[in-house]
Amino acid sequence: MTHRDDARALDDAQIEQFIEQGFVRIDGAFPRELADAGRAIMWRDLPCSEHDPSTWTRPVVRLPGYGEEPFRQAINRPMLYQAFDQIAGPGRWRPRHNIGTFPVRFPHPDDPGDAGWHVDAGFAGDDCDPNERRDFSAWCVNINSRGRALLMLFLFSDVGENDAPTRIRVGSHWPMARYLAPAGEAGRARMLLDDMGADCEVALATGEAGTVYLCHPFLVHAAQKHRGTAPRFMAQPELSPAEPYRLEREDGAYSPVEIAIRRALGMS
Repeated sequence: MTHRDDARALDDAQIEQFIEQGFVRIDGAFPRELADAGRAIMWRDLPCSEHDPSTWTRPVVRLPGYGEEPFRQAINRPMLYQAFDQIAGPGRWRPRHNIGTFPVRFPHPDDPGDAGWHVDAGFAGDDCDPNERRDFSAWCVNINSRGRALLMLFLFSDVGENDAPTRIRVGSHWPMARYLAPAGEAGRARMLLDDMGADCEVALATGEAGTVYLCHPFLVHAAQKHRGTAPRFMAQPELSPAEPYRLEREDGAYSPVEIAIRRALGMS
C-alpha cells in the first residue's frame, strides 16, 4: 500500500485481511530518510563497523530503546495513527514516545538463539518472581490481550527473504485465541508454541525501509538466521492499550482485533 493522506489509511479489504490473517503490511508508512537517519545513529552505537564485515562477530546485537528523532517521527505518523484507530479502535490505544529496542541481525553462521515461535507477552502475572521481571517467558498473555494492543514491525533497512525477516504464521492468531480463552483473565505464561499454527502458511516480513507491519497481538511469529549480506534493522514495539479489549460490547462497536478473537471463539 502506498502512502495516503486521506482519512482512511487502510481500505476494507486490508482490514478484513487483518482479521483473517492477523496482520497488514503498510508500505511507505514512514519516509526512507527517517530510516536512513535512524540507521546512522544505531551504527554509532553498535560495537562494530558498518564498513568492515569482519567486525560482525555476533548474529544479533540488541540496542536499547530509542525515543529521540528520527525514531519519534517514524512512529508518530498521522497515517499510522489513522491505521491504529482502524485496527485497535478509536481512543483505545496510547501514543508511543519511543520506538523501543532494536535487535540488529547480522549475516552470521551461528544460530541467533532467539528464533523460537512465540507471541509477545503483555503483563507480569501475579506469581511472577520480581527478580525475573526481565525474563519475559514468565510474563503472561490473556484473552483480552492485557498490556498489548498490537505488535508492530518497523523496517529501518530494506529486508529481503535472506535478510532475517520475521516469520509469521498466517492466521495463527485464531488457534492462539482458542488456546488462551480457557485461562481467562489470568492468562498463560511460559508457553511452548512450536506447534501452535504449525499447519498455517508462513509469510515473511519483507519490504523496503519505511515499511510497517501491524500484527494482531496473538499472531505467532519467530526470528530466523540471517543469510544475506547486509545487517537488518527492525524495531518491534508494542502499541499499548488505553483500555482493555472487550469481547462483549452492548453497542457492538468491536475493533478488528476484537472481531478476530470473537470469530476464533465462534462468537460472531
